[in-house]
Amino acid sequence: MTIKKRNPDSDGEYHFDNFFNISADFICIAGFDGYFKRINPAVSKLLGYSDEELYANPISSFVYAADLKITIETREQVYKNKPLLNFENRYLTKSGEIVWLSWTSMPVENEQLVYAIAKNITHKKRIEEERNLLLANLTKINKDLKHLTYTTSHDLKSPVNNLLSVFSLIDISKINDPETLEFITILKSTTETLRQTIKNSVDELIQKDELNAPIEELSLNDYLNEVLLSINSLIENSKIIINIDFSELPEINFNKEYLKSIFLNLITNSIKYAKPDTLPCITIYSKKVNGVSQLIYSDNGLGFDMEKVKDKIFGLHQKFHNHIDSNGIGLYLIYNHITNLGGRIEVESKINEGAKFTIFFKN
Repeated sequence: MTIKKRNPDSDGEYHFDNFFNISADFICIAGFDGYFKRINPAVSKLLGYSDEELYANPISSFVYAADLKITIETREQVYKNKPLLNFENRYLTKSGEIVWLSWTSMPVENEQLVYAIAKNITHKKRIEEERNLLLANLTKINKDLKHLTYTTSHDLKSPVNNLLSVFSLIDISKINDPETLEFITILKSTTETLRQTIKNSVDELIQKDELNAPIEELSLNDYLNEVLLSINSLIENSKIIINIDFSELPEINFNKEYLKSIFLNLITNSIKYAKPDTLPCITIYSKKVNGVSQLIYSDNGLGFDMEKVKDKIFGLHQKFHNHIDSNGIGLYLIYNHITNLGGRIEVESKINEGAKFTIFFKN
C-alpha cells in the first residue's frame, strides 16, 4: 500500500498561526530589550490590557511588585542563553487581580529574542494555599489541644498530690468521730481515683499519638530515594549536587510518612533558597553518638541570621527570605514531626553560608 504525503504547497499552506491564536496558554516572543514583540490573544484576554498597551510598556511593568526582583534576576539568566523551565511568578491584571503563571522560555541569542509559553496556574495555587493553610491550622489545633491536655493534667496533678500528702499526715487514730473518719476515707479514695483518672487520660493520649504515627525500622536510603524520585524534574532542573552517606547508620526507628516529609521539605527548601549563580549542594549523612541516632543535613544556600530568627525558625508562617513560594510551613512541619515522636532538632546557620540541621531521634 502506498501512502501519499500531502504537499502543503499544492493543497495550500498549513495555518500554523491558528495554534498561536487559539491557544489558551500565553504564547509570546519577547526581545532582550524587555518588550513583547508578539503575543497571542490569551495574553490580553487574561491581563485585561489591549495589545497596544502590552507592546508599548516593558514586560516588567505587568509583573506583580513582590515578584519583580526574582523575575528580573531569572530573566538575566535567560539572556545568558539558559533555557527556563517551570518558573512561577505573579502578574497584575489591569483590574488589579493577581494571577499566577508558570513559564517555559527558550532564548535565541543571535536573534536577541526569547520564545516563551506560560500556563495560568492561579487556580492550582489557590487550592495549594488553602490546603497548606488547612493543614497548618489542623496541625496547630491538634498541637494546642494536646498541649492543653498535658498542661491541665500537670496543673491538676500538683493539688491532687498535695491532698494525698495531707491525708497521709492525718493521724486518724486521734479521730474518734466515726462520721468524720468516713468523710476522710471518702475524700482520700476520691482523690486517689482522680489522680488515676488523670494518669489514664494522659496515657491514652500518648497511646493514640503512637497509634496515629506507627514506628517502624526504616531504611534511610530507600525513603530518601522515594522522595528524590517524586521530585525528579525539580532535582534535574536545579542541577543540585547531593552527597549521601548512610553507611554508619543505615536504618532508624521512625514513622515513614514523617521521614519522607522531612526529606521532602529540607531538599525543596535547599533548592528554593539556593544562592544565585551557585549550584545548590546538599550533604546528608547519619551516625550514632552515645547511643543516639542522628541525621545530619546541610546545604550551601542563603542560610539564616540566627541572632534574628532564634527560636522563631520553626514557627508557623515564619518567613526569613523574600521568595515567591515561601509560606513558612515546611520547617514548622519538620519540627512537629520530630518532636511529636520524642526527638529534637538543632540548627546552625549563617547568612550566605548555608544551614545545618541535626536531628536527634528518640531511642
